[in-house]
Amino acid sequence: MKRTVTLLIICLLLLGFGAFSAPASSTISAQGLPTNTKSAATGGSGLPTNTPRSLNTSTPTASPTLVPTFTPSYTETPSATPTTIGPLDYPDGINSLTGLPFPDEAAMNRRNLIVKVSNYPWVVRPQSGLSYADIVFEYEVEGGVTRFAAIFRSHGADYVGSIRSARLPDLELVTMYNALLAYSGANDNIKKLIGESEWKYQAMTPQWGDNCPPFCRFPRPGVPFEHTLFGNTYKMWELAERRNVNQGYPGRGFAFSAVPDAGGIPANDVFIEWYGDQDARWQYDPTTGKYLRWNTGLPHIDAATGVQLSADNVVILQAEHVERPDIYESESGSPAIEVQLWGQGDAWLFRDGQWYKGFWKRRNSKVGSAIQIINYDGTPIDLKPGQTWVEVVRCCGMYGVTVSDAYENVEATAVYAAATATLKGPKQITDPTQATAETQMDIATRNASAATIAVTTTPIYVQITPAASPGFVPMASPTPTALEVGDQGTPAAVTPTVTATPQLVGMLPAQ
Repeated sequence: MKRTVTLLIICLLLLGFGAFSAPASSTISAQGLPTNTKSAATGGSGLPTNTPRSLNTSTPTASPTLVPTFTPSYTETPSATPTTIGPLDYPDGINSLTGLPFPDEAAMNRRNLIVKVSNYPWVVRPQSGLSYADIVFEYEVEGGVTRFAAIFRSHGADYVGSIRSARLPDLELVTMYNALLAYSGANDNIKKLIGESEWKYQAMTPQWGDNCPPFCRFPRPGVPFEHTLFGNTYKMWELAERRNVNQGYPGRGFAFSAVPDAGGIPANDVFIEWYGDQDARWQYDPTTGKYLRWNTGLPHIDAATGVQLSADNVVILQAEHVERPDIYESESGSPAIEVQLWGQGDAWLFRDGQWYKGFWKRRNSKVGSAIQIINYDGTPIDLKPGQTWVEVVRCCGMYGVTVSDAYENVEATAVYAAATATLKGPKQITDPTQATAETQMDIATRNASAATIAVTTTPIYVQITPAASPGFVPMASPTPTALEVGDQGTPAAVTPTVTATPQLVGMLPAQ
């Protein structure tokens, strides 16, 4: 009996030990229960091995880390961030006229320079040097035609013109941009206003004895004397340096951003018509991101480059136009027009194929107080960094301006315009071997106008012998010959050095 009890106790002890011992080959299932899967720790035999646990070669399953990670608010190489500069403060080294860096120290140190350039009659086109200006203002003068006030700073031009007289709006522009003013002359009233101004030493004109250089005459057969004056901007800055008025003041007013503002309206064609024989068209070219200019239906070419004029921004300002009978323009026989570039008015900006509406504002007439382009919420409208053309039109409702997202067929328009313009000048002879000296003069005069679509990229220069009866010298010299202003005899210094091209058909830069 005692032996039986002892055996039962031993059996119970053995059973209890087995209940509390898991097999070495067991693993924990997803439910936490033992399985019969062989453990890698036993080498697949169910027997333990001496392989340390830290050298286990099994591929562990991914498990979330409990250590929080820090995600920076920037990357190692930060992406470009839209930056607006202006309209009052600009970083060092940035031209406030363009929103771009100055190309060199000379440009940074010289003064804004306004040069008056003619745009009527047809014989003055193509003009020279406009493509080098940072800003070009186009505004109406007597008779419904326009003039240009080209503002140079980043770049200069050896040959810009033809240069014409000062008008009332120029007096406002000089103050706005704290600029020099180069012009051919002015009527007695405007001459007096300039002479009595605080900035009179910033004015440069042959009317006050500033002759060649920087202002030189380039006579051409068939071209009236008043359309033969051209200038060298580098010589103008040198003259300003001698007068101690060539300081590099900024021209505040425009705000710039490489990224267009939100809310623009697609617009690819902008047409402006003045009441006289004058119109302009701008069409957006998406391949270059610029607007190309047409004038009276024809491609508007810069004679200095042979390339169509273009702009990164086209700004249209609406301003009051008032006749001033106390200031009489002798050349037009009518009162001067006062374009009131003060106060405020409607303004449109065209950039990157987009149209932005707002208003312009000029706070006061103090030096350096320029026009700002503003959204209706009071924030600046950002221009694209680059060159800007400013078109000034009459009140009201943007008089004479038509905007469209569709492109006008400018080629068909140019064909008609060229045919019409042909009636204004001598016929063109394409075979110079059949031309007499007199006819060659006609060819030169004809090619000097914009009444040709066959624009060449190589400028053609013709030297004219200055004499009482000027003769035509076909390609006798690689440079045009300049005359002292008012002198019809002795040749003086020449301006640009160019390579002559032995042909007469094409475009002759206005001389």
